[in-house]
Amino acid sequence: MIRRARSGPAGAAAATACALAPLAAHADTLDSGDTAWMLTATALVLLMTLPGVALFYGGLVRSRNVLSVTMQCMGIAALATVLWTAYGYSLAFGDGGWFAGGLDKAFFAGVDRSALEGTIPESVFAAFQLTFAIITPALVFGGVAERLRFSTMLWFSGLWLTLVYFPVAHWVWGGGWLAKLGVLDYAGGTVVHVNAGVAALTAALVMGRRRGFPATPMPPHNLVFTIAGACLLWVGWFGFNAGSALAANGDAGMALLTTQVAAAGSALAWMVSEWVKFGRPSALGVATGIVAGLVAITPAAGFVGPAGALIIGVAGGVACFWATFVVKRRLAIDDSLDVFSVHGIGGFVGALLTGALAGSLGGTGYSYGLNVLTQLGVQFIGVTSTVIWCALVSWLLLRVLDMALGLRVDEDQESQGLDLTEHGETGYNS
Repeated sequence: MIRRARSGPAGAAAATACALAPLAAHADTLDSGDTAWMLTATALVLLMTLPGVALFYGGLVRSRNVLSVTMQCMGIAALATVLWTAYGYSLAFGDGGWFAGGLDKAFFAGVDRSALEGTIPESVFAAFQLTFAIITPALVFGGVAERLRFSTMLWFSGLWLTLVYFPVAHWVWGGGWLAKLGVLDYAGGTVVHVNAGVAALTAALVMGRRRGFPATPMPPHNLVFTIAGACLLWVGWFGFNAGSALAANGDAGMALLTTQVAAAGSALAWMVSEWVKFGRPSALGVATGIVAGLVAITPAAGFVGPAGALIIGVAGGVACFWATFVVKRRLAIDDSLDVFSVHGIGGFVGALLTGALAGSLGGTGYSYGLNVLTQLGVQFIGVTSTVIWCALVSWLLLRVLDMALGLRVDEDQESQGLDLTEHGETGYNS
């Protein structure tokens, strides 16, 4: 069956008049190679949340909160899946207007074994996109780690996905107003990372600091967990970016290569920045630098070549390093696990550099002929509109939930740790 071209990650450039036609991803014949790759990519992206983010964040918090982070990731994975099934996929990718899709795909109506999305089953496309919806709110709560009620976290996640993530995904990938404007976001620099970073910063400002911050040292309790999580994220990100080609082809190969190059460039840039600022590099810094580079290349992965990826990776690493310093030390904002500094700033830098570098320096050819200044303006509109909508809705949701349920645990619960007070368990018995 023939399906219309969709403005998902692989088709983001199709919304731009200057873009070349996106590969043969919208044929009407199932391709077993493309399908096999997308099944693998879907598993890789889910691996990024469970156990990637769970380990990365779990190692960064204090030992009395390690299980709470894992519970958040598992709870969000379950909740997001149910909401995606009920209406999320339809709001993001169903037929609709400028703001959101309709409910024609609610409960996956029409998504049967014969339904295709390009050369892959639509069921695989829907499952792949679900993994993006899972990881985005899981990233948010690193900004308010060690003080947020679990029940409130679930309510916020469900409402935030409905009012922020699903509409923004439609804006950019589902044929909404930013797709029509020509915003380029290959795999989620704006939809996932800017969204998550802004929501995390908003939550940190509304909830306030952890008790004792910044006077009391709050070092990571298990850096081995964090480094293992970063390595899982690095590997899983190949599914995140290369999978967004929606096919096993040269565009997927280029996205995989640029992902590797940017991560490496950012890791080295962060390492050097630490060396200059503090006199020695740290394992935590390199792990964070890897993630910063992965975030920065996400919007550009299929639109630039290796040289462009190196520029984006280095710029992302340096920008995110200094952002963590400014947010935590200069502004004393308790973004617990640097979500805004890494994901928000990294996504912003990557989105703008996508406009500057797309189609140049060995790009894949989607965007040859783009006017750089015009595309930079389009990218800026895409990012700022996402920032404004996300910040406004997140702030309103947090205020309403604070009045209805309460956002944070009390002082005694925070001192004992969320593992024990929220879940009745401890991560370590010794």
